[in-house]
Amino acid sequence: MTIVTDTGFSADDWTGGFTTPDQLPANDVGVAVDLPSDADAEVLRGHLDDIPMIRVNFPSFADGRGFTIARALRLMGYLGRLRAQGHVISDQYAMARRTGFDEVEIDADLAARLPEDQWLARADWKAHDYQNRLRA
Repeated sequence: MTIVTDTGFSADDWTGGFTTPDQLPANDVGVAVDLPSDADAEVLRGHLDDIPMIRVNFPSFADGRGFTIARALRLMGYLGRLRAQGHVISDQYAMARRTGFDEVEIDADLAARLPEDQWLARADWKAHDYQNRLRA
């Protein structure tokens, strides 16, 4: 797997495992959570301070529910690492960053089809944001 950030491709540095919201230990701090695209972000309310990373699955590049989940988590006050995983394409990178994701996890096949330069072309995600221009 490849991790995409504003600086390009890198290896995954997360060494802990992942659990699902229904398996989240009541008293264990430091466990990362996998959220499916059909999850309600509210299931993690009350645990957000204890979760170092949340990984939201994108089963298809046409499924935008993960963007809504990311935005909801940030609005609830989540300050930890937020990762999009799965079928996110380079054209969606700016949207992923704007909605609150810190990084994107893609498999080797997708990294080969969409090389690093295509992701870096969208790394300046704050540029060309029409919503910010409208608010100014």
